[in-house]
Amino acid sequence: MILGVDVSTYLEELDHGAVYYDGDIPIDPLDAFRANGVDYMRIRVWNHPYSTEGAPYLAGTCDLDTYVHLAKLAKSKGYRILMDLHYSDFWADPGKQMTPKAWQNYTIDQLVAAVYAFTKECLTVAAAEDVLPEMVQVGNEITNGILWPLGKLEGEAGERTGYGNLCRLLDAGCRACREVAPAAQIVLHLEKSNDQAIYQEFYTAVTKAGVDFDVIGASYYPYWHGTPEELFANLDACRHFGKKRMVMELGYGFTLKPYCLNGEEKRLVIDPERAYVPGFTERYPVTPEGQAAFVKDFLALARSEGIDGVFYWEPLWLPGDGICWASEAGQAYIHEEGKSTSNEWANQCLFDYDGRMLPAFCEYKK
Repeated sequence: MILGVDVSTYLEELDHGAVYYDGDIPIDPLDAFRANGVDYMRIRVWNHPYSTEGAPYLAGTCDLDTYVHLAKLAKSKGYRILMDLHYSDFWADPGKQMTPKAWQNYTIDQLVAAVYAFTKECLTVAAAEDVLPEMVQVGNEITNGILWPLGKLEGEAGERTGYGNLCRLLDAGCRACREVAPAAQIVLHLEKSNDQAIYQEFYTAVTKAGVDFDVIGASYYPYWHGTPEELFANLDACRHFGKKRMVMELGYGFTLKPYCLNGEEKRLVIDPERAYVPGFTERYPVTPEGQAAFVKDFLALARSEGIDGVFYWEPLWLPGDGICWASEAGQAYIHEEGKSTSNEWANQCLFDYDGRMLPAFCEYKK
């Protein structure tokens, strides 16, 4: 089974002086992951994560140049690469799939051409820089489509409309992948990983449309997606599609205590109210020990279920001055102004707020 990590913010962490420790000894966390048998790095790519005035959106400011720099570092340490194309200038997930600023007035035909050209450009640059990925995601958490509104799915699970446009867009990205990186595995990645109706509807539709892909990808966060048993039942029901099955994003917290920055407690996405999952949190309390038990048990279950890969999401995203989930410019782009811009995911890391390795790190291994 592949083990991977998404550490797309890592270069930004280093730029802000982040240090990672095993006990009191500073370490290179990428080397430590490799020593655990982690063999893939997943790196997101946003189209143009800058405002029209040039202000970066932060959270790694993950443009193509950042991909090249991080992928070169990863390759030098023996990692294989998964390129995660969002087809947006910033965060793309089931609640937002913002069309890039440069494409906002496009027709569906123009969007199809743009997806093809952008995918081809990213992979051509990667090939020229000797960081061609071994896997490519065509879209990120595309449960409800991409490039809204033209690529959006509408309606209730099992009866949603919009697949005509969506399949054209996905096909364009997949065709570009096959042309430039024919050996790469192509991933179509959803969340809502406990919802069999959504998965059966989606993968049936794209398969009937002839979209050429290799991997059914799922996000799994217990707070939103139920128990591991529900996840694996869903992925088991997807076996008939004849594709590999991977968990593209995994995470679980080690604390519910906010961190302090400049004397102020910072908001966390996963707080005491959101973290509680009946019958689950009792088994895996949100503590360092509970996180470690969750990671250990989850990987054992994934192997027993024949899952082909598991990627932990942002295990190195420490809190700190200048470490943000979004700048104010980034918030404006996704229409989420007014929130704190600080790192809201820091309690899901495999290192604590001070950069010290947590017990779960040692369980995330081959």
